[in-house]
Parts: sequence; C-alpha cells; structure tokens
Amino acid sequence: MAYYRSVGNIPPKRHTQHRTPEGGLFYEELMGEEGFSSDSSLLYHRGVPSALVDATPWELPDQRTTENRPLLPRHLKLHSLFPGEEYKRADVVTGRRLVLGNADVRISYVAAGEASPLYRNALGDECVYVESGEATVETVFGVLTARQGDYVLLPRSTTHRWVPTGTEPLRAYVIEANSHIAPPKRYLSRYGQLLEHSPYCERDLHGPTEPMLVEGTDVEVLVKHRGSRGVTGTRYVTPTHPFDVVGWDGCLYPYTFNVSDFEPITGRVHQPPPVHQVFEGNNFVICNFVPRKVDYHPLSIPVPYYHANVDSDEVMFYCGGDYEARKGSGIGQGSISLHPGGHSHGPQPAAVERSIGAESFDELAVMVDTFRPLELGEGGTASEDPAYAWTWSGRGPQR
Repeated sequence: MAYYRSVGNIPPKRHTQHRTPEGGLFYEELMGEEGFSSDSSLLYHRGVPSALVDATPWELPDQRTTENRPLLPRHLKLHSLFPGEEYKRADVVTGRRLVLGNADVRISYVAAGEASPLYRNALGDECVYVESGEATVETVFGVLTARQGDYVLLPRSTTHRWVPTGTEPLRAYVIEANSHIAPPKRYLSRYGQLLEHSPYCERDLHGPTEPMLVEGTDVEVLVKHRGSRGVTGTRYVTPTHPFDVVGWDGCLYPYTFNVSDFEPITGRVHQPPPVHQVFEGNNFVICNFVPRKVDYHPLSIPVPYYHANVDSDEVMFYCGGDYEARKGSGIGQGSISLHPGGHSHGPQPAAVERSIGAESFDELAVMVDTFRPLELGEGGTASEDPAYAWTWSGRGPQR
C-alpha cells in the first residue's frame, strides 16, 4: 500500500538519533517488503525489537489438506463449524478452521468470542473479512476498529491480536497469503495512487491514527512461519511488550476497508468478474459482489453466463443479501461454493429465465480465484453438503 502515513513521535530525519525524554535512545526498526526494494515503514520502539527470552514449538490447528477428487463443485456450510455457543470458547487466531488451501493461499473460517493471543504471520499477508460482529484489532502500529463488512489487511509479520467487542459472535473469513496482498495494479498510478477508474480510493482506507503503548514483561507471541514440511509455528517470549512503538512512518501498515465503500462497475450487458476485483496476491485475486444495478440492455440476462475458468478455481463466500444465481442450490448465508477449473459452472437453470427484467441484485459475496488447484482442509470436509454437485441436473449418481 504505497500511501504514506506518519503516526506518533518520529525524528525529523530517518536513521538518526531519536532520544527518550530521559536521554536514552528509541530503537529504530525497518519493516519492509522484498528485501529493501518495496514498501516499508520505520517503527521506533522503547525496547529492543529483536530481544527474546524463550522459544518453543507452537502446534498449529490442523493444516492438512486433501485433493478435490473426484473433481466436483462443492458447497460448504461454514456456520455449521461453530454451532450454538461454541464460539464463546474460540478466538480468531487459534480457533480458525482451515477450509481450503494450496501453496499460495489458505482460506479459514472462525466464529470467536474470546480475545486472541498476540500473533504474527511470517508466511504472508492476511486479509480478514468480518462477516458479522465487531472487534478491536490491536497491532504494533496502533489500533484498528473492525465492524461488519470490513476487510482487515494485515501485512506479513505484523504483531497483533483480535479482541471481539459487542454482544454477537465475531464471524471472520480469513484469507492467508504466502505473498503480499494489495490493490490490483491496474487501479494504481506508477507511483501507487488509486486512479479515477478504481472502485475505491484512499479516503476509504482506515489505518491506525495513534500509537498503542502497552507495558509488560515476558510477553508471549505466537508466530506462524515456514518449515521443512510447509506451515509451522513457534511460541516466542519477549522481555518487553511488542506494543512499545512511540511512532512510525511509511507506506506499510495494517488498514481496514469496508465493502460498502466499494463502488460497483456495471454495464448494458453482463460484466465479467474482474470488474468486481478488490485485492490481489501471488496466484490469486479477491473480488466482491455487492448490491448493485444490473445490466440494462433490453435483451440482457442479468445472471452470469455459464463459464469454464480453465486456469483457476473459483471460491465464493455468500455473506449477505439474496444471491440470485444460486437460488435452488441450497446455498445461503455463510455458504461457500467451490467451482474448480475443469468444471463448467454457472447459475441454477431456473435462475436464468427468472432474472430477465431484474433491475438490481441485493447480494453480497466475497470471491477468491486461485491459479493453482485448491484442496479441502478439515473444516471444508466437515461442512460439506454432498448434494450440491447434482443440483444443476436434478439427480445424483446411479449407484
């Protein structure tokens, strides 16, 4: 996010002495992407940011995946993963359940009522969509307030924790990259400004506005990182609290963006999914389908045409409204549909004729398209509706 911010107490010149009121030095830390060649920020700590007093293995929630074989479109009912008041014992970090994943991206789901431990993802950026509920996201850069409809963008290795607020469960759809996540390049000028044809702008992005200073000793931080068998974890203990930053500046920081601030792009005939794109990572994109006016050609068919994305798997998370193209399939609030490359997919047959003449759709969904095949995590296999693949034909296999 090449959009400069300055928060708190920083010196007038980088890499120079910045002293405490008592005469000591604050400790300057550069947090940067791509080996000093991309966006970065400078943070000024009271304590030494590299200091550790203990490190032990952290056993992550189940990260195993199984291939989508036989190759099928699938319907996953995510709300079934946290029935009743089970959410009260879960937090956004350790309670998330892996639904789908590949070498580039992992998609998890969680319903939480507990504050999470301090956490740092050293594998890649996280994009967390808040389906419902509210939270305070405490970070080394300061505090974010997250509400329903917010994307919370957390750069790789940002130490943070989630604190649910309010009375209802915090339901979160977690997209973890093995890369960075940013606005699509076609929305940006060569200097990083969001252009006029972008469906959102810098005014819609909300970062921390002041430092969050917390004191503490022997503080535990969970770190997800690379290992010889893929994803693994370590439990650090630091001598001082990581939230000891008195100020920072730069173009790398966490922020929120609410889906209601996305301005949909429409046309006379049906527009392809790239017009709905909001972010991108390495080998995947994130789109959102929001309430909007639909196609206005006199012979238009507003629901999507049948399509075979030969290079990608398509994942749709249905999180609001009434999704017109899926009526009759069993899909509802909290559902995921997985339409893999190699399978031609589209609306339920009756939805095509029914959509003709519609002027608007009241629907809300988050879509992830991946360019490597997705496998099912334990949360995906646990929440599957086995009848979905046969809903276009109306009958299942004859066994």
